[in-house]
Amino acid sequence: MTDQSLVQSREDVLLEVVDLKKHFPVRGGFIKKGVGVVKAVDGVNLFVRKGETLGLVGESGCGKTTAGRTIMRLMEPTGGEIRFNDPKQGWINLEKLDRNQMRAVRPNMQIIFQDPFSSLDPRMTVERIIAEPLEINNVAKGKELQDRVAELLRTVGMRPEFMSRYPHAFSGGQRQRLGIARALALNPKLIVCDEPVSALDVSIQAQVINLLEDLQKDFNLTYIFVAHDLSVVEHISDRVAVMYVGRLVELAKTEDLYYTPKHPYSEALMAAVPKPDPRRRERPIKLPGEVASPINPPSGCYFHPRCRYVKDICKTEAPPLREVAPEHWAACHFAGELSLRGISTPS
Repeated sequence: MTDQSLVQSREDVLLEVVDLKKHFPVRGGFIKKGVGVVKAVDGVNLFVRKGETLGLVGESGCGKTTAGRTIMRLMEPTGGEIRFNDPKQGWINLEKLDRNQMRAVRPNMQIIFQDPFSSLDPRMTVERIIAEPLEINNVAKGKELQDRVAELLRTVGMRPEFMSRYPHAFSGGQRQRLGIARALALNPKLIVCDEPVSALDVSIQAQVINLLEDLQKDFNLTYIFVAHDLSVVEHISDRVAVMYVGRLVELAKTEDLYYTPKHPYSEALMAAVPKPDPRRRERPIKLPGEVASPINPPSGCYFHPRCRYVKDICKTEAPPLREVAPEHWAACHFAGELSLRGISTPS
């Protein structure tokens, strides 16, 4: 495999993903014969620095959640490399680890799920839910375990008296705080936040986002923040990666991507963000056609059937993800030539 690493120096990098793929077979007919493949993640390259938040955005079905779960090895990758800088073992390739080896690394990689209602076992008390990872990894037991659970509840803004209650007794925002407490239990280095606020009211979203930011400062956490709400991503992320039909089309610092996008798809996403000032009237960018099918994607650039800047080369050659400006990568043949519209002018 050709190394398509974007990293120049690995000193401050916690996670590096090279040409990551996750394909799902499609079966049909009486004997369930393979009739195709869904390319949910199709050659993603990215990296995450220690202590930063990388936003991962795109339309529904673009593969961002699948990418997050594959990086965590909750789904087995079809191809590519997942390199993790473990505090004890140094750089390791996660995709090569067996189940027992992965279990030793797992405490440093945790996930916060999207739905706070289905991610907590309704038959378990709060104490058992948060204590479970501590018990499985033999971190604490008895009185020490109880004290640790109480401490985690206080950390996420909940009272230790809630330990004996069941998940149904809490609101959506409180349940998500319980999910965050569970993710923090083993003192991880990396947390994948899989749309952690999309199921919550707007006022509760702000509280949870502020909590995540405070925890990041207090515990030096690194986040991969998967979301479709660009306003939330802009607020919390240091850098943003944009996905389209399983591929990464742009990766840059948040301000650079929002105000000076280099890929036409990113430009369309920014144009769709609601503007708070009603006096600002900008013509929306209407993308023709439908999102390409991950089962039968178009040749060349996957975005070319909907792109208003399309040229012949776009229809035949897939553009590589290349650095078109310092710390700014884009997968577009004309990324350095186009003058694209961002969300607004930086204040």
